[in-house]
Amino acid sequence: MKGPLRPVHRIAVPIKGLIQRFAYVGLVAAAFGLMLLGKADVPLAERIRTQVTDALAPILDVLSRPVATVSDVVDQVRELASLHEENAGLREDKVRLLQWQTVARRLEAENKALRALLNFVPGPEASYVTARVIGDTGGAFAHTLLLNAGFRAGVRKGQAVVTGDGLVGRVAGVGNRSTRVILITDLNSHIPVLVERTRTRAILAGDNSEVLRLIRLPPGAEVSPGDRVVTSGHGDAFPPGLPVGVVASVSDAGIGVQPFVERSRLEYVRVVDFGLRGILQPLFPGIPADGP
Repeated sequence: MKGPLRPVHRIAVPIKGLIQRFAYVGLVAAAFGLMLLGKADVPLAERIRTQVTDALAPILDVLSRPVATVSDVVDQVRELASLHEENAGLREDKVRLLQWQTVARRLEAENKALRALLNFVPGPEASYVTARVIGDTGGAFAHTLLLNAGFRAGVRKGQAVVTGDGLVGRVAGVGNRSTRVILITDLNSHIPVLVERTRTRAILAGDNSEVLRLIRLPPGAEVSPGDRVVTSGHGDAFPPGLPVGVVASVSDAGIGVQPFVERSRLEYVRVVDFGLRGILQPLFPGIPADGP
């Protein structure tokens, strides 16, 4: 039996080695082909990406559930270990919050009276969709997330994505059952913001790192470490006042801003519709800007 198998083995080994040698070259060539396709036909590439995302979304959703369960168990154990310390801190917070509650009620009454005198017209009520993060499709060259809600749930391109801590990013692509979110730390993210203390306008730019950059400040602008940075509302892309981050460093190399939201801790986010359409102009005529 060994005799007839030897010629087959001699032929199969070189063929296997040849396939392994050219597999890497083929993958590199396919990657360059996809890059060229994306540059040559942007709408086609976006449609292909949306279809692939829709197809993979259910699989990623199922795979992410055990990971989320294990993460919840670990968090619960940590919470039980520090329960006594947190309880003491909560008592102190309760005292402070009761003091602030009195101040807030007084300011709310004063604010209502002033709005009535000014005949102030409030903006529309915002609506939102809560979605779960099922994939982090970002890497060294892109910071994006994948959510398990899409066009059917009411998500539209350009809507803001937030958590209780602050701004996460905006919706960049929408499928029927999935959504791709570009984070504020992405290289393509540029957000009009205000330095809350001085009301100085600037642009908050991402550079694919965990620290944002504050650019386009007016000459002589005063910025100090610890200053809060919020959205300015300019460009009708985001409403004013959304918390984004805090100034971490000021030097000759630039101004660094630490975002309030930690990318590694994102599990559930809110996709909020503020009724704004500032960044929803279609790139190409005849192509809808807010739907697949």
